[in-house]
Amino acid sequence: MPALNVEFSDRELEDLRQIAKERGTSMKALVREAAAADIARHRALQEGAEAFRRFFASHADEFAAAFPEDERSARGEGRVA
Repeated sequence: MPALNVEFSDRELEDLRQIAKERGTSMKALVREAAAADIARHRALQEGAEAFRRFFASHADEFAAAFPEDERSARGEGRVA
């Protein structure tokens, strides 16, 4: 399995040791779990953003009718102060 060396400050390393000890796990498992959770979160956010883009595109006419002032701004006409 590929590996990655990660550097931590002395304070971060001590905090990781303490958290791992409190959770009854190894530091390696703790860091891997945190990275895996962040990867899953990132993927979920990407999927959510894509779902929103699809929804918005499929309802673009409805949004334009409901928010005509935003529609003008989107086309670059903007407001003049």
